[in-house]
Amino acid sequence: MPAKDVRFHESARHKLLAGVNILADAVKVTLGPKGRNVVLERSFGAPTVTKDGVSVAKEIELKDKFENMGAQMVKEVASKTSDVAGDGTTTATVLAQSIVREGMKFVASGMNPMDLKRGIDKAVIAVVEELKKLSKPCTTSKEIAQVGAISANADEAIGMIISDAMDK
Repeated sequence: MPAKDVRFHESARHKLLAGVNILADAVKVTLGPKGRNVVLERSFGAPTVTKDGVSVAKEIELKDKFENMGAQMVKEVASKTSDVAGDGTTTATVLAQSIVREGMKFVASGMNPMDLKRGIDKAVIAVVEELKKLSKPCTTSKEIAQVGAISANADEAIGMIISDAMDK
């Protein structure tokens, strides 16, 4: 059985954060309507060009085991966001990176990690409640087309196709 690399405290946090940052920095270039494409190398066939955050995240596997654990945590955020919402994976990744980075600072300064987690859980509940208050339903074909176009990287033709499909 191979020897295990066991790390504690700052050493472990530093490596985990490095992995989070590597994955999030690769994904966040795809953010928003002016986001950039990423070229993904495949083990077979031609490379793939995409602007989909979760697709970029899924392809990242790091050699360093601790960095890879950090990357895998954020990859899980992107995957769950894709499963639940179907979109917003890049935004979720950027938010996760920020939460981890700031959380690590608090833990390094002596904050109890469980108190930090409880605080984050309370903040999530408050943010979700506020977002629900701010949200509004799409009621017209034009609004549906706009949302569809945004999800399709500002492709208005696809937005119209989605709107037409929703009308049927």
